[in-house]
Order: sequence, then C-alpha cells, then structure tokens
Amino acid sequence: MSQDALMNTYGPRSAKLVKGEGCNLWDDAGNQYLDALSGIAVCGLGHSHPGVTRAITEQAGTLLHTSNLFAIDAQEKLGARLRELSGLDKVFFSNSGAEANEAAIKIARKYGQDKGIHHPTIVTMSGSFHGRTMATLTATGNKKVQTGFEPLLSGFVHAPFNDVATLTRLVESNPNVVAIMVEPVQGEGGINVPAGDYLNQLRELCDKHELLLMLDEIQTGNGRTGKYFSFEHNGILPDVVTTAKGLGNGVPIGACLARGIAAQTLAPGNHGSTFGGNPLCSHTALAVVNHIVDDGHMAAASQLGEYFLTAFKETLAGCGKVKDIRGQGLLLGIELTEANAPIVAKAKEQGLIVNLTAGSVVRLLPPLITNQQQADTTIDIVSRIIKNL
Repeated sequence: MSQDALMNTYGPRSAKLVKGEGCNLWDDAGNQYLDALSGIAVCGLGHSHPGVTRAITEQAGTLLHTSNLFAIDAQEKLGARLRELSGLDKVFFSNSGAEANEAAIKIARKYGQDKGIHHPTIVTMSGSFHGRTMATLTATGNKKVQTGFEPLLSGFVHAPFNDVATLTRLVESNPNVVAIMVEPVQGEGGINVPAGDYLNQLRELCDKHELLLMLDEIQTGNGRTGKYFSFEHNGILPDVVTTAKGLGNGVPIGACLARGIAAQTLAPGNHGSTFGGNPLCSHTALAVVNHIVDDGHMAAASQLGEYFLTAFKETLAGCGKVKDIRGQGLLLGIELTEANAPIVAKAKEQGLIVNLTAGSVVRLLPPLITNQQQADTTIDIVSRIIKNL
C-alpha cells in the first residue's frame, strides 16, 4: 500500500512495522528489531504487554466512550492514582502531551488574569520542546520548528536552560511573568540534564515571586527516570505537571495535574476535551500505571540507566566522535561531534531501533522492561557504530 494519501509531515519511513512483543518488533518483511526507542518514550511496558492488552479488551467489550457530560469511573480511579503518586490535587485528561501543555498554559494565563495581569507571560527555556499546536509551538524554545508558522502567539519569553541567574533577572525585570514552564530533562533538545538543584532553585524563585512552576514531564514521566515523575528526585512539588507518552503505553492519553490555586483556576466552561479521559483510555492507563509502579519497573529503570551510562562511558572512552554521554534513568543521550550522523540507518541494519535528536545526539529510550542481555546488545551495536563512523 502506498503512502501517497498521507501528508508528507514525517518524510520517508523506511520500514512498516506490523508486530511487537516485549522489546522486539517485526516489519512486514519478517525482519526483527530490538526497540531502544519505545515509540519515542511511549511503550514503557513494551509491546503487547498482557496486562495492557487485557485492559483494552475488557473495556472495549464494555464501553468505549460517553463524553465528559457523564461521570467516568475509570477516569476517577486514574485521577486518584495519579494524585496519590504525584502529591498534586486535581487532574485534567486530554488526548496528548501537547494538549496537556495547552491546559497548563491556559491555567497560567487565567491565573495571571485573575491577579489583574492583563498580558500574562510564561517563561520557557531555549532548547525546549512542548508540542506542535500554536501555543505549545510558541512555548518551544527552538526556532527551527517555529519557522514558517509565524506570527507566533504573544505571552512567551525564553531563557537559557540551566541558568538560574539569567532567569532570575528576567523574572525580576518583567512584572507580567506568571509562570515558569520547564522540562526536568530536555528530551527533544538533546537529553540535556540540568544541575542537581536546578528545579529546587526554580521552586524557590517561583515561591518568592508568586509564580506557577509548571513541569513538562511528557517524556520524563511514568517511571522513565527511575521515579514516577522526575521532580521526585528533587523532593519538590510543582504547581502544575503535565504528562502523556508512557501514560497509556500506546493508547493516546495525556494529563495535566495541578495543586493549590492552580488546581482551582479553571471553572466549568473554561476548558474541555471530547475524548479526554474516556473509558477506554482511562481504564488502559490505570492498568499501565499500576504495572509500572507495582511490578518494580521504576527501580529497574534507575538501575539499568546507571548500567547504560557506565557501560557507554567505558566502551566509548577516548572516542573522538563523542562529546558527552548523559541521561537520567532510561532517558539517555550520546552527543556526537558530527551532526546528522547515519547512526539510525546503520543501527536499523543491525536490528536495533534508535533515534537522533537535536542534530547530533543519539537518543536511547528503551522500554522499562528491557533486560540485561538486551541492554548489552544495544550498548554493543551503538558503540561499534559510533567508533566506525
């Protein structure tokens, strides 16, 4: 079947994947691949997970959709579970990460308007990525993805990532700032890991100036960094946190969580979603969350992430093609000296799926269920390809 009917938004796609099991995928020609990308941080429990499959089929045979005009039992249970895990108060469910971030942006703007700030401004970071809608595109700190879609929206300013001093000066010189929106680890921007106390300093800055601290955990959430949410590593609570990707393990669902005044800002009629948190997505996501937490996958992600980092630093020691190796849990990046290196195609030839982001960073997002042998295979293939570039 030809791709001629599809808009050319993704460029050429070299394989048609037709089956998945655990950490393995197969294409329509019968070729097998080890998945070290998880559908871009989505399939944390791998492919065809029996608990996820069971949840989908159970709900599909009962009730798929009702709209949010009616109470949804699975949605209420999922909201309570996420509240328990996050320490935040309320949840709004959407279909994607971009929509979860849209909800966060609307909360920040309404928070500012309620305070009498008529041009509320959100600070986001250079190198960030928050989505492809017009608001989240404007929030994104990357001119490349914004080009061609001007005029962008007002109400956003960008500050350097991991630079609290510059951010502080920006906040103190702009009375319209109402919120700071940041990824705990920048994913699309190149797996950029900030200083260990970065989020703590942002929390203090927001408290001092009555700003909302909004964390985009679309990619870092759902156990990927070794905690359910990455902010737990810092022992803080944000005012707003967004997540999606791994929340549904492939079933499209996003969530915007909030606490305190941020949780009370939106009222009936201010926001909504036809499909957000419907019975199918909520029931499935609840099963996903329970498996991530109850089956020990967060501790495994932390341990295996350390193993990956140590192994790559040993195998690539002295390699002139490598600038840096970094990550948190199973969110890993190897920054190369060469942009647009052919590593993705070469890895695929050897039966491994990886990704290149920010031009020169090999991004590894293995499923949380990855075992030692699969980790060693990934390390061996990636290291050999980089050495032979």
